[in-house]
Amino acid sequence: MQIINGKETALEIRKELAQAVASRKAAGKKIPHLAAILVGNDGGSMTYVGAKVKACEEIGFESTLIRFEDSITEEELLNKVNELNLDQEIDGFIVQLPLPAHIDEKKITLAIDPKKDVDGFHPENLGNMVLDLPGFLPATPAGIIELLRRYNIETSGKNCVVVGRSHIVGMPVSIMLGRNTNPGNCTVTLAHSRTQNLEELCANADILIAAIGKPLFIKENMVKEGAVVIDVGTTRVPDASKKSGFRLRGDVDYDNVAEKCSFITPVPGGVGPMTIASLMMNTLRAMELNGK
Repeated sequence: MQIINGKETALEIRKELAQAVASRKAAGKKIPHLAAILVGNDGGSMTYVGAKVKACEEIGFESTLIRFEDSITEEELLNKVNELNLDQEIDGFIVQLPLPAHIDEKKITLAIDPKKDVDGFHPENLGNMVLDLPGFLPATPAGIIELLRRYNIETSGKNCVVVGRSHIVGMPVSIMLGRNTNPGNCTVTLAHSRTQNLEELCANADILIAAIGKPLFIKENMVKEGAVVIDVGTTRVPDASKKSGFRLRGDVDYDNVAEKCSFITPVPGGVGPMTIASLMMNTLRAMELNGK
């Protein structure tokens, strides 16, 4: 069994990006600039955005954090999105989700210029993903694909089961692994809450991706001997022994499943760090695709 170390891999990617930035600086070229809009005071969102800003600093990107109270109107937020669309200094930007209930997240996503949509959520970028055309891949699925690539995990012809059909992870990663690419060329089953014989399906998977947000859902009997298991789950569960009062749990019962696997991602330290690394890769790419 080999642990897929997302933290280490993300660090490698950051070093590669820092070198690319240093080369651009030396040549007198523009430095990538990422902006992030944060609405409200959601603890998880504040942590994620803070980590993204810190990553920018480490790599040498410029970053701008724009904060609003959760009382902001939808119109005001749309105006700010449009302002960033037109700002030539900003290469890419994100609107951190979730947004307050009175704001239509789909409307905000659609308002973002696809050429600056480094989260990869705009329908144009999702369409480009399906057709294997240039664009931005959603950060978490792209991070999963990058881990498979860097660990030289064979995917061609493999039976892959993705548990969870969210537009952020499950749906896009199932499409990416089914494409005629490397990594890719899997036979993919996208399973969800209505799937029958889920245990049996999972137990036949060569590659099992768990992305449902249910702690310890994937049990030992659902994992094939020698399978590759990618755990996307990050649920906070109470833990009095921790200073924070909680610990992160994945969707996979790691302690009982790990020994059966050829490769497995831990939680934390697996897919999580790769999400931010992918976002940084998209930001550099945004600048290059826009000819800067």
